[in-house]
Amino acid sequence: MTDYDALSARIRALAHGETDEVALMATLACEIHHSDDRFDWTGFYRVVAPELLKIGPYQGGHGCLVIPFSRGVCGAAARTRQIQLVPDVDAFPGHIACASSTRSEIVLPVFGNGGRLIGVLDIDSDQPDAFTDEDATRLAAILEEVFGHV
Repeated sequence: MTDYDALSARIRALAHGETDEVALMATLACEIHHSDDRFDWTGFYRVVAPELLKIGPYQGGHGCLVIPFSRGVCGAAARTRQIQLVPDVDAFPGHIACASSTRSEIVLPVFGNGGRLIGVLDIDSDQPDAFTDEDATRLAAILEEVFGHV
């Protein structure tokens, strides 16, 4: 399991004073990905047009390049502006299989200053039911701390 206190402290130190969203996404993708063996793919999809996400900084194998808000778990998180915690991706209607090894997934909306949706954080696991409510709560707090003022 992730040591979220240590992860938060590392990210806080690394991100201090940085305002570039892509630089922050790259740093978080790296730190989060390497913090837990459950995390098989960790990355951001950025809002680049109305109702459209494109891949941003990530760690792991190739991801999907473009995801409309109307498709998949990432699209659902962007469309509803709510965390999507999916214990079995095969049971999620409209799941986009970017990697055949993915068994479970958590996707969190990423908000900038003033509640502007700037993207989503997508974490895939090759283990079923890999994510918990604590993951959702602690990752959301990290995203708010880093991006909430950018």
